[in-house]
Amino acid sequence: NNGEDLTGGWYDAGDYVKFNFPMAWATVMLEWGFLEFRDAYEAANQTQWMCDSIKWPLDYFLKCHVADDVLYAQVGNGGIDHGSWGRPEEMTMERPAYKIDSSAHGSDLAMETASAFAAG
Repeated sequence: NNGEDLTGGWYDAGDYVKFNFPMAWATVMLEWGFLEFRDAYEAANQTQWMCDSIKWPLDYFLKCHVADDVLYAQVGNGGIDHGSWGRPEEMTMERPAYKIDSSAHGSDLAMETASAFAAG
């Protein structure tokens, strides 16, 4: 919305909207599985792959935290995005971004994102 770099992260549900709450939850689940079964990832020679998979959304969440009391929560709009079909590199429609701050609350998102950082 204000020229922030909100690239990265994962798209949700087969479209091009990025919903940060389910993305943070999925990140925590990957981290939890890695922490619980690290030896299996090492035995399968997949440790670096898993670390890269976890780092991708964490780097994006860092970009979303643009100020002490501001965290972007969503990039894209379902109504707009569902009207487009194609590669994300070719999207030309408006890409609104929604944030939580002192006037738009979202402690659940802040908590889940903090959990992703803590476990990562």
